[in-house]
Amino acid sequence: MGSSAGRPSVERQASVHKPPGHKRDAHYRFLLSGADVITTATYQASVSGFMNHLDVSCDRAKELMMSGVHLAKETVEKFVSDTHPTGRRRPLVAGSVGPYGAFLLDGSEYTGSYAEKMSEEDFKVWHRPQIECIAAAGADFVAFETIPSLKEAKALVDLLREFPDVKAWLSFSCKAVIGSDQLVAVGVNCCPPALLQPLLDSAASLGTDPCWVVYPNSGEDWDSEHGWRTSKTASSSIPKLSHTWRKQGAALIGGCCRVGPDEIAELRRELKGSSTTVE
Repeated sequence: MGSSAGRPSVERQASVHKPPGHKRDAHYRFLLSGADVITTATYQASVSGFMNHLDVSCDRAKELMMSGVHLAKETVEKFVSDTHPTGRRRPLVAGSVGPYGAFLLDGSEYTGSYAEKMSEEDFKVWHRPQIECIAAAGADFVAFETIPSLKEAKALVDLLREFPDVKAWLSFSCKAVIGSDQLVAVGVNCCPPALLQPLLDSAASLGTDPCWVVYPNSGEDWDSEHGWRTSKTASSSIPKLSHTWRKQGAALIGGCCRVGPDEIAELRRELKGSSTTVE
């Protein structure tokens, strides 16, 4: 899951091409660390993307899109079978859907610059195949992530009405608020941890009271030439700040880019199981 200071699209794109075993292992490690929700490795995936870049048919592209959900669900089943967890809710699978900008591979999921040239109908046409696949594959809900444009967000909420049995959360790379009976949570991801408190404060000032989902990245910086500027202490602020976010109404708390299973385990220990944690 991502950062406004970084480029999760690079890591997510790589995850699409990793062997299924690697992704299954990653899911399993997060489950062992206490994650209540795992997200599919489909943030940057799309039906048209598979067709264009892998030269496959539309049917095959849809199969590939659905395989991300199937793999995550299979991993949950194995985890439950292996560990027989007691006193813990059954983990859920969120089908990740990134913004149109993630497909463009130019970092525009953080700026939303592409939205000026697109209509809400354009966005619906683009996103519809991905939602169809994730719903058909049986994800527990859809995670619309790192959405930088209110226009795109409105299109997604409107498109969701075509799938009345599908629930979703909607998180922004910039803060905005939008409502729908099908949204189980609204929030923000893809930002440094320190930004969340003022963002939630500003949202509260609007007089809305939704269920919030927050999952920042590690707080490290991305250098376009050299990659991530690593820091051993960057993600350490997440568990400490999580209590503030919970008091501000965050019901789902987790981590985005550069936040691994060890950090999720620490977050769960800090919250002592009192909130849902997201991988």
